[in-house]
Amino acid sequence: MSTRRNFIKKMAIGTAGAFSVPFVVPASVLSPSAPSNQLNIGSIGNGRISRSHDLPRIWKSDKVRIVAACDLDLNRLSDAKKLIDEHYSKVLNRSYNGTTTYQYYQDLLDNKDIDAVVISTPDHWHARIAIDAAYAGKDIYLQKPMSLTIEEGRKISDAVNRTGRIFQIGSQYRSMEAYRVGCELVRNGRIGRLLEVDVRMPVDPAGGNKTEMPVPKTFDYKMWLGSTPEVYYTEERVHPQSGYGRPGWLRCEQFGSGMITGWGAHLFDLAQWGMDTEHTGPVEIFSEAEFPKDGLWDVHGNFHSEMMYENGIKLTARNETKEYPSGVHFKGTDGWLFISVGGNLPVTSSDPVAIRLGKTLNASDPKILSSEIGANETHLYVSEDHHLNWIDSIISRQRAASTAEIAHRTCSVCLLQHISMKLKQKLYWDPKAETFINNDEANAMISRTRKMPFSI
Repeated sequence: MSTRRNFIKKMAIGTAGAFSVPFVVPASVLSPSAPSNQLNIGSIGNGRISRSHDLPRIWKSDKVRIVAACDLDLNRLSDAKKLIDEHYSKVLNRSYNGTTTYQYYQDLLDNKDIDAVVISTPDHWHARIAIDAAYAGKDIYLQKPMSLTIEEGRKISDAVNRTGRIFQIGSQYRSMEAYRVGCELVRNGRIGRLLEVDVRMPVDPAGGNKTEMPVPKTFDYKMWLGSTPEVYYTEERVHPQSGYGRPGWLRCEQFGSGMITGWGAHLFDLAQWGMDTEHTGPVEIFSEAEFPKDGLWDVHGNFHSEMMYENGIKLTARNETKEYPSGVHFKGTDGWLFISVGGNLPVTSSDPVAIRLGKTLNASDPKILSSEIGANETHLYVSEDHHLNWIDSIISRQRAASTAEIAHRTCSVCLLQHISMKLKQKLYWDPKAETFINNDEANAMISRTRKMPFSI
């Protein structure tokens, strides 16, 4: 395993020269019982979402073997190896110790026998790792949201398209039948001409312990900060050192934008799917939000957004209430259709919303939901399992359920609202040029200054 110093040197070289170092494949990577045509997967970032969601959904496929794990926290890395080895011990009905571990992701990418990676890191690491993975020749499953900034999302999409890699964003609603059918019904005019879409979602609480703490000896915190500013370590800024509860970084603007991108990546993806605006975005945005006045966690609380699209559709968004639970409400000239997410989004007990059971789809007239989509009408991409769809797409070399461009456009909708929240201004956006119109202050927020050597 490379030292951290050598890793930094490799990053400073830049993408073009970062993969020329010869690499000897450890014998433990290759399982003697693995078929020669089996895909080898590496897992980068092995926290809560990886353990509870990504790994279990990938390893159920007999077409792949998870052969490597990577994490800057050596305790979590050890836990990941144990979790994966124990799974394959049960599958193979014998002792298995074949999971290779890496503290630094570039070392994992150097392994030529790894075909694809699943990236389950905090948001501020998504862009650099995904772009490096694309140029390393790895297919990519990237946890949502796409990126920390709009500029990063554009660069990921461009890199994926330029290298021809198979990409899937972790927006699993794309692979759930009810949500696809709901969007198909809207796209095929079952509620008439679409006028407005209303999105509701939970928000994060304020709080967080600001007390400075010593950095755990098993954790490379300086590397974890990556491109973001140097700040002292405290556990609730990062992730729990004991267990896998909801991590504090989700609530810190340094590393993400809060629930507007956290759940917004799901909900605005559904909204754009139903609106047929997957490759564009709004042209007008106004958002307002409450932000914490004290405490460590500083992402938005209650909020309200209004956006207009070039096709005349209005998209509103705000925090959920008891009367208006999380979901996407499509309103047309001939009725409405509501897609509920409260009872279906895979969440943990530490998420800031209770799981609400209920009908996934509801409509102003039950006949809307029972309507058949004709052969000559619009049929959306069919995927029955999001992770398995990615694996099948790697094999077929055909697009997966959610492309990098779609993921970028969804994340952009979220980030546009966040920029408006921060500036407290109505903004005008050119979705083709991906710039704000006559607003230098807003355009400066399309990107963030990246600390060296973590530039893209």
